[in-house]
Amino acid sequence: MSAEIVTVHRVIKARPATVFSFFTDRDRWLSWQGFTAEIDPRPGGVFRMNVRGDGFASGRFLAVEPPHRIVFTWGWEGADSPVPPGSSTVEIILEADGEDGTRLTLTHSGLPLPALDMHRDGWNHYLDRLATRAAGGDPGPDATAA
Repeated sequence: MSAEIVTVHRVIKARPATVFSFFTDRDRWLSWQGFTAEIDPRPGGVFRMNVRGDGFASGRFLAVEPPHRIVFTWGWEGADSPVPPGSSTVEIILEADGEDGTRLTLTHSGLPLPALDMHRDGWNHYLDRLATRAAGGDPGPDATAA
């Protein structure tokens, strides 16, 4: 089975340090994605999140380089998961865009082809929520929740 890549871009009306904090602070992360989480943002630290209320994504942080880069492994817990925990990698790059903006590039690599669309759709949905939240808005309840 070949591995595929999803790349998603966003411009967010917040500085890179602010956007970065939404990937390293558990409560901030849960304000745009997930219901419960264990997040230890240091190399080797755990990443485990109940994303939609119906299952856990988990992995480990590989790189945490404030305020411009964070990398963690990703996969879904469960015997029938096409993307087992730790089997794929998410890299987030944050670049300043003017004085108060950030260009975010998320690259999710190592995905099996059948899981590509689900993850592309998921990241697009959640990065829209992050863009709203990081800019000071309220994305409201997650419409994809189980």
